[in-house]
Amino acid sequence: MSTLVLDSTTKTIKVNMSGAAATTNPDYIVSYADNNGTAFTEGALDGALNGVTDVTVVSAPASSTRRIIKKIFIENKDTAAVTITVKYDNNGTQRTLAKVTLNVGDTWSSDGTYDTNGALKQTLGTVNLASVTGTLPIANGGTGATTLAGASITTYTGTETLTNKTLTNPTVTNYTETLYTANTSTAITVALTNGTVQQLTLTGNATITMPSQGAGKSFIIMLKQDGTGSRSVTWSTVTWPSATAPTITGTASKQDIYSFFSDGTNWYGTTIGQNY
Repeated sequence: MSTLVLDSTTKTIKVNMSGAAATTNPDYIVSYADNNGTAFTEGALDGALNGVTDVTVVSAPASSTRRIIKKIFIENKDTAAVTITVKYDNNGTQRTLAKVTLNVGDTWSSDGTYDTNGALKQTLGTVNLASVTGTLPIANGGTGATTLAGASITTYTGTETLTNKTLTNPTVTNYTETLYTANTSTAITVALTNGTVQQLTLTGNATITMPSQGAGKSFIIMLKQDGTGSRSVTWSTVTWPSATAPTITGTASKQDIYSFFSDGTNWYGTTIGQNY
C-alpha cells in the first residue's frame, strides 16, 4: 500500500470486523510521523479491534499538522478466521482501503498479508499464456517443448477408476479388445473380468452360466467345437427370442457367435452368425 497522509483534523483510519471474535479480538500496531512544517515527530499507536464496531487505529493529526502513516499491522489472535475492513474516514465519509480475511495467526500490514511463518501470502490469478515465451517444463504443467510437434508427453502407467462419469464425444485411437479363450467340457461361468469378447471351445457337453446381472452390460461369445465336434451346450439364465435357444453348429472346429445384453434383470441372447 502506498503512503497514507492524514492532512486535517477530520481524517482518520478506522478498522472493523465482519463479526464478533470467537475468543480474542485482533491486535493492531501503527507507526507514523507528524509534520507541522518545522519538524517531524514520530509516534506509535496500538490496541485491539472490537468486532463490528469501528475502531480508530490512526487518530487525526493536530491542526496545521500532516500525519504520515508508515505502517499498520493487524494480527489475528482469534481461534478462527476473521475478516477485517480497513477504511479511510473523512469526517464520517468512509472509503475502503482493504478488506482481508485473516486465518488464525495471520498478520495484515500495509505491505500485504503474512502467515504465521512470516511468509507473504499471495492470491493466485490467471495467466495469459499467449504472452508467455520460452519453454514451460512438464513439471510446471507444460509440454517441455516450444512446438506441438516437439512435445513429449509422458505415458501414464497408473490405474484410474471411472465411476458415474460422462464422456462427451470421446476419441479412441488404436483401441484393441483382447480375446479371452478357454476350454470347457462340463460347466463354465462367464466372468466379464476376462473381457467382453470370449472364445469358448467345447471339449465336452457343457453348461454355460451367465455372469452377474448389471443393466447395460453386454458381451460376445464365440462358441467353437473342438476337433471332435458334436458337443452340446446348455445355456443357464439366458432369455432367447421366442423362448427358444438356438441349435449350435456341431461340425468339428466350426464356431457360432452370440451376443448378450442385460437390462439388470435378464440376459438376452441373440445369434450373430453360425458355422464359421
